[in-house]
Amino acid sequence: MARTIVPEAEAILDREFGVLDKGFVRLVDYLGGDERIVQSARVSYGKGTKTFREDRGLIRYLMRNRHTSPFEQVVLTFHAKMPVFVARQWVRHRTARLNEISGRYSVMSDEFYLPSLEQVSYQSTTNRQGRGDPVPEEEAQRFIETMRLQQEQAYVGYENLLEAGVARELSRVNLPLSVYTEWYWQIDLNNLFHFLSLRLDEHAQYEIRKYAERMLEIAQAVCPCACEAFEDFVLYAETFSRNELLALRELAARGGDDRLEDLGREAGLNEREREQFVAKLQRRT
Repeated sequence: MARTIVPEAEAILDREFGVLDKGFVRLVDYLGGDERIVQSARVSYGKGTKTFREDRGLIRYLMRNRHTSPFEQVVLTFHAKMPVFVARQWVRHRTARLNEISGRYSVMSDEFYLPSLEQVSYQSTTNRQGRGDPVPEEEAQRFIETMRLQQEQAYVGYENLLEAGVARELSRVNLPLSVYTEWYWQIDLNNLFHFLSLRLDEHAQYEIRKYAERMLEIAQAVCPCACEAFEDFVLYAETFSRNELLALRELAARGGDDRLEDLGREAGLNEREREQFVAKLQRRT
């Protein structure tokens, strides 16, 4: 099969999608698209690509039933620029290949992240790793100005060490987590979906969520059908515990299976999806 060319993806290659105040994400290259996913899934049949409707249906079937290996046939390479504290959260996802700018070889740029006023919040009293109520605007402005001054002082100290001939690998160590870094990040589509499912969650830190939103936009240009299936069956879907399923089953019993079919139809489920919806509620626990 020849290399897959996706016109929508070609149109955004090397285009910078801005994130936060100074960051960006751009698509450097891609391998495959929706067509590659269905071709990979059908390899045992030795048949070519079918109609768009059949291809979309197959992709949705694969996603719905967690047949993930065909999605691994698609690979995306991103160039991203982000604050170091975002990079340290990002790098916890160890299913990608990355190459980051090195402060040992290069002089770090004088670019630091400053949050917008609406993002300055007090520590949450119920979530140890989250934000709570917003800080009043006047106080938030003072906080941001304090951050800016501290960043300037840190960079002046960095420059002074460099000018004194201190090694770059030592001069950089006092730079704050707000300094921007860059990397190339390559990942297959299946693992990208896993990254996005975690980093688009409302509990993820705001700053990394903004990068995840941009990456999903880019992935939608490469694999629109696969991204649609990801949103329907993973990102905006829910799983049920055993006890939750029992409660739903009890609710269903009061209205009967016919009512379940109607609910599934009203929700836009196709015939097979409605069958699986009913089957979930009838499954033994």
